[in-house]
Amino acid sequence: MIFFFEQLFIGLSLGGIYAILALSLVVIYKSTGHVNLAQGEMAVFSTFLAWTLVHAGVPVWAAIPMTMVASFFGAIALERLVVRPFNGANDLVVVAVFVGLFLGIHSIVGAIWKYDVKPFPSAFPNGAVDLMGGLTIRIHTLGSLLTTFLVLAATWFFFKYTRTGLALRAVADNHQSSRLSGVNVSLMLALGWGLAAAIGAVAGVMIAPVTFLDPSIGLAPLIFALAGALLGGITSPFGAAFGGLIVGVLEAMISAYVPYGVEFRELLALGLILSVLLVKPAGLFGVVVTRRV
Repeated sequence: MIFFFEQLFIGLSLGGIYAILALSLVVIYKSTGHVNLAQGEMAVFSTFLAWTLVHAGVPVWAAIPMTMVASFFGAIALERLVVRPFNGANDLVVVAVFVGLFLGIHSIVGAIWKYDVKPFPSAFPNGAVDLMGGLTIRIHTLGSLLTTFLVLAATWFFFKYTRTGLALRAVADNHQSSRLSGVNVSLMLALGWGLAAAIGAVAGVMIAPVTFLDPSIGLAPLIFALAGALLGGITSPFGAAFGGLIVGVLEAMISAYVPYGVEFRELLALGLILSVLLVKPAGLFGVVVTRRV
C-alpha cells in the first residue's frame, strides 16, 4: 500500500507538470483555434535560459520569474514575426508553420547549448518528507504539486477577475464580436502567446530536475500534455489541467505495475489521444461547438 501511495504522489507530480503544459496549449488553442506543436520546444528553450541564469550565479527562485518574463516577451515577438503573417491561412499551412517552429527552436537550442545532458537544480530543498507510516515523498515532488496548484489558481483568477483576462476570453469566443466591442484582438492574441510561454516555462523548470536537461526533453511532455488536454477538453482550462493529472497518474501506475510499462508510456498517450478523438472529441469538460452550414 505504501508503494501505491508513493507512485500516486509521483504520478500527481508528473501530472501537475503535464497540467501546466496542457494549460499553455489551451491558452493558445482558445485564442487561435490551433494546437501549438512547438509548445514543448518553447518550454525547453525557456528552461535552458533558466539554466544559463543559474550557472551565471542567479538563485533558482530568482531565475524562474526572470525566465518567465523573457519567455513572455519572446513568445510575443515570435507570434508577431512568424505566426501572424499566416493568420487566416488554411489548417495545413498553419500546421506546417508549427512544425517549422518545432524544428527551428529545437535546432537553435542544440546549436547554442549543445546536445549533452545537463543537470538542473531543483527549486526546492533536497531530501524527502515522511508523511505517514513510512510513506516517503521527495520534497521536489511536493513542491511541484504545490506549484501546479498555484499556477492553476493564478490562471483561473486572471481569466475570471481581470479586465485583460476577460478580454482574452472574449477573443477566444469570438474575434469579430470582440473587435466590434472595442477589444484589441491583435494585442490579445499576442498576450495569449506570451502567457502560454510563461506558463510553459514553469513546466520546464519543474520537470528538468527529474529528467535532466537536454534539447530533446520537450517532446514526451508535450505528447502527454496534449493527451491530457484532449482528455479533459482542450477548450476548458480546468478540464485540461484535470486531464493532465489523470495522465500523470496513469503513467506512474503503468510504469510501476505493468511489466515493461516504462517502454509503453508514449503508447498510453497515443491510445488516450485516439480514444478521446473517436469517442468524445470535446473531452470530459470541453464545449461542443456546432456550426450552421
